[in-house]
Amino acid sequence: MATNHQLTATSRKIEGKGASRRLRTAGFVPGIVYGAGEAPQAIQVVHNDVLLGSRFESFYSSVIDLTVDGKKQKVLIKDWQKHPYKQLMLHMDFLRVNENEAVKVAVPIHFLNQEKSPAGKTSGLVISHNLTEVVVSCLPKHLPEFIELDLGALDADSIIHLSDLTLPANVEIPELALGKEHDVAVVTVAAIQEEVDPEAPAAEGDAPTEEKK
Repeated sequence: MATNHQLTATSRKIEGKGASRRLRTAGFVPGIVYGAGEAPQAIQVVHNDVLLGSRFESFYSSVIDLTVDGKKQKVLIKDWQKHPYKQLMLHMDFLRVNENEAVKVAVPIHFLNQEKSPAGKTSGLVISHNLTEVVVSCLPKHLPEFIELDLGALDADSIIHLSDLTLPANVEIPELALGKEHDVAVVTVAAIQEEVDPEAPAAEGDAPTEEKK
């Protein structure tokens, strides 16, 4: 079942760097809500509420019920700014969504059973996750929290492309409509190549015999 994320915010009239700094000091995150044919609205959200929501992976890729001054609206987190090293959200942009219009959202990929696969059990192989998220398109009500990719059959010759992903009903990957060259590899398997120094001295047991001379 999808996680139902909710946030409560209040509108703010004073903007600017000084006002935003004071809001952060008071425990709020300055933000803005825009889209869906309505005027942009400056808001402030309780910082602890954002921290609680961000504990869930789906927080940044799910439709959120955002209530501003008592008015509820459906939004996506479109952009955010975090402090370089502190657990502090500096600013957030929310995009209003129309429940009858498709949205494009980057959702995480969950890799399953890699360690149980033939490739995962074989030494000398490197399994690369070239993508860890994928942009999907669908109506907000069909938006998945993540895409599962079962790697149980992965072997030494495996390459898994975008087109190999199993998508939920009514969900598509818009990148695939742009042509075969956009069907990029999600997972690849490669053998570890050991470098040999041609100038390295031969081991004692490798000395050439008289016959080889």
